[in-house]
Amino acid sequence: MSQMRLFSLKMNDGCFMPMLGLGTSAPPQLWSTFFRPELVQTCLESSLRKLQLSYVDLYLTHFPIAMKPGEDFFPKDTYGNIIFDTVDLCTTWEALEKCKDAGLAKSIGVSNFNRKQLEMILNEPGLKYKPVCNQVECHPYLNQSKLLEFCKSKDILLVAYATLGSDVRKKWVKKDNPVLLQDPVLNTIAEKHRRTPAQVTLRYQLQRGVAALAKSFNEKRLKENFQVFEFQLTPEDMQSLDGLNRNMRYFEEDSLSHHPNYPFHDEY
Repeated sequence: MSQMRLFSLKMNDGCFMPMLGLGTSAPPQLWSTFFRPELVQTCLESSLRKLQLSYVDLYLTHFPIAMKPGEDFFPKDTYGNIIFDTVDLCTTWEALEKCKDAGLAKSIGVSNFNRKQLEMILNEPGLKYKPVCNQVECHPYLNQSKLLEFCKSKDILLVAYATLGSDVRKKWVKKDNPVLLQDPVLNTIAEKHRRTPAQVTLRYQLQRGVAALAKSFNEKRLKENFQVFEFQLTPEDMQSLDGLNRNMRYFEEDSLSHHPNYPFHDEY
């Protein structure tokens, strides 16, 4: 078995995904202003031209809410409210399947979908390809245990973003949330293993079968991220980290919360 396969997770289409994503760049995603079926391939082809590629390994929908097509990433009315579009997510998924058939994407998946939205895709008559993954915010304060269990039951990988919490200096991040990496339980476990809190947080996800994204441009931190394969958390450690769950999000996208497809109103 190749070294790459040892540190990868097999997806339901037979392709492999690295357990740990370094996050030096974001994978191409279908933005919400391109959810109309006739725009899906156009969006992907535009991304491919910018990247100077003929295909991508993985193509995801960004968020399960369609917005008005056009040049604005966040189309707004005169009152500053987001202008939504009415699109059946199943028709968007069918267009993604066509992108895969056309060889423009090896694998296709979704982001920020809840259980109900995943079931809607999975139960669609004529479904050709299941989503290979669901990329969601996931960390010890939001461990997504129920969504993880559901995804595993459907052979869909859970991919975690914001694995280390998030930088409150970013304007879209909630400012009053506690800083994950300062958590005393997390730090106690890190000290026991002579690791950093970030390494423990990433290792926690890997041992749950979750692919973890850890965005960094810092050479020292990138090296530390690779070291998560050099140690193991005990069952007691895992139980303690499970106990940190608060169902707390750093990213809530409040401007979209009144849309019927807003995914975070449901429990999972």
